[in-house]
Amino acid sequence: MLTVEGATVRFGDRAAIDRVDLSVAAGERVAVLGSSGCGKTTLLRAIAGLQPLDAGRVCWDGVDLVSVAPHGRRFGLMFQEYALFPHRDVRGNVEFGLRMLGGNAAARARRVAEVLDLVGLGELADRRVAALSGGEQQRVALARALAVEPRLLMLDEPLGALDRAWRARLVDEIHALLDRAVLPAVYVTHDHTEAFAIATRVAVMREGRIVQQGAPADVWRRPVDVGVARFLGFGPSGRGDAGAGTLRTPWGAELPAPPGTADGPVELVLRPDAVRLDADGALAATVVRAVFAGAHVDVTVQPGAGPPLTFAVAARDAPEVGASVRLAFDAEGVLTYPPD
Repeated sequence: MLTVEGATVRFGDRAAIDRVDLSVAAGERVAVLGSSGCGKTTLLRAIAGLQPLDAGRVCWDGVDLVSVAPHGRRFGLMFQEYALFPHRDVRGNVEFGLRMLGGNAAARARRVAEVLDLVGLGELADRRVAALSGGEQQRVALARALAVEPRLLMLDEPLGALDRAWRARLVDEIHALLDRAVLPAVYVTHDHTEAFAIATRVAVMREGRIVQQGAPADVWRRPVDVGVARFLGFGPSGRGDAGAGTLRTPWGAELPAPPGTADGPVELVLRPDAVRLDADGALAATVVRAVFAGAHVDVTVQPGAGPPLTFAVAARDAPEVGASVRLAFDAEGVLTYPPD
């Protein structure tokens, strides 16, 4: 339905987005994931028509939207700051876009009631938005974007202004709402946990370009390069050596080399599930740090060689600092890349 082809936006000599290709099919939820300044919000604004392209095009069902004004594209956009009107109540905020489109008052009232019920705010229609919690304001903004019956929904860091507790709760709510709304969506975020939980496909951006696309599980299992792996929080990393089907790690462990690994030096990056405590493990280490994180403890150990290793252990099984432990590697979680 949506196709972005070679989209480029320049600010002076710098390309904020550089020859970006992206598509969103019917019912698909695509998360554009990347760190601050990578160009993901500029891409969203270009799709919405709020930022002119210097090259490339944005199409809907094959029709170039270059001459279509933002309101004519019929895309719903939810901003990070929500941009609600403080002098209006919930109903007035949700109805605003419908007023701009015209139509009779009765039809507008029915549509407002529908979307408020969809986001679970039907009983708060008359409440001032200033009296709402952050999570309720977030749902008002989402209801306003949905009210105009957009053919594409775009969300720009919708949980960025909320604390951790609200973010965790609303990830599930947004996922459920998008399922019920049955809309294609573009979800911009810097948080891979949000992206993986909400999207059916993830597009990772870096320095204005999309460097990897795929299903969340595929991106997690095999980041395309060391940069993406580190962005996802994988590590530590170190130099290893591959040869004759064997991977020699800097920690002294030898593992089967992943298929396709060329003989010679390699850069190794460990996924969080690559290391575990195992009484029969071949690698000895000493616990140097243990950080309680609720249901689990982040344990850091120092093997006899190589950099420290950090991994999660169930709280009930966490060893004490100073304890001697044995470790085992899951070969699938040890990622190999060509050396820098």
